[in-house]
Amino acid sequence: MEYAKDHKLLTPYPASSLVIPSKPEEEAGPRLLDDHSLGSPDEDCCGECCRPSCGCCSRRAVCLSSIILAVGTVLAVVGVILAVVFGIPKPPPVNRVCRTADNATGFLCDDRVTCIPPSDLCNGVVTCPKGADEDTDMCSDLPNNLPGGLVFRCGNPQFWVFTDKKCNNFNDCGDCSDEIGPYAGCAPCGVYWWSCIPVDFQYCSCIPRCLCRDGRQHCYDWSDEYTCPKSLTC
Repeated sequence: MEYAKDHKLLTPYPASSLVIPSKPEEEAGPRLLDDHSLGSPDEDCCGECCRPSCGCCSRRAVCLSSIILAVGTVLAVVGVILAVVFGIPKPPPVNRVCRTADNATGFLCDDRVTCIPPSDLCNGVVTCPKGADEDTDMCSDLPNNLPGGLVFRCGNPQFWVFTDKKCNNFNDCGDCSDEIGPYAGCAPCGVYWWSCIPVDFQYCSCIPRCLCRDGRQHCYDWSDEYTCPKSLTC
């Protein structure tokens, strides 16, 4: 030590002999990841950036699925509430118009085969195989709930008849508008009818031939008793 002081050495050892430890460099090669770098299995990283090294991608998919399911449930509940408040819209009416055996407009039953005359609707007698002709909703408001094409409006629009009652030679409207005039468009009397001006209110422009020569006046000109041959029986 005296020698060191005499030679004014700053340290008792030469500078070349001092060794400063340094952090050893990391060796090259694959790095092993510890539990912290992998992420805890219980960690919720739905709000973090998904890294390939953590399992948050699958958990994020679960989060998104839960959100979509919740939104769908809310929309379904809102739809039910609106349907209850404003009423559930009725499905479009089924096309019921068909052609009967005599090529007239008719009502098609639920079996999509049976075609009945319109006048068989809502008369208290079930005609269709499944009773569609006596449906409560349809028959509760006549003729508004009837399918289109089955109703004829009389000269007075407040009155109506089924289309198969039009041009049947009977005064179903009460003013003969269902038998006479451009709206009715009826053909001349058929072979079973005699053309004249009837005196009976129930007829319009023809009377049944079976009424001819029965000793009673049915035409204003008495042609039913003097001209019309009696060839049919009523």
